[in-house]
Amino acid sequence: MATLHIEHPITDLDTWLGAFNTFADARRNAGVRAQRVRQPVGDPCYILIDLEFDDSEAACGFKEFLEGVVWKSKDLSPGLDGVPTARVLEDVDPSDLQ
Repeated sequence: MATLHIEHPITDLDTWLGAFNTFADARRNAGVRAQRVRQPVGDPCYILIDLEFDDSEAACGFKEFLEGVVWKSKDLSPGLDGVPTARVLEDVDPSDLQ
């Protein structure tokens, strides 16, 4: 399992959610198994997203799509206010520590 963790400033939630929802099929076709969208308490102009994939290869592929297509176009990413940070994360089992 791998997670694509994304965070960035937004202009407003309604605009950003409208754009996010237009990519529901793209997320599904890329292999997103689950998603979580959150905002920090007291900061309505910031968003954090976790997209769950079966493996890091799929997560990296979707990250490249976002960076190379979506985030390069103001028309495709209304509500985006600043440069997103995106990282692919893999689970670590604490019981594996020796």
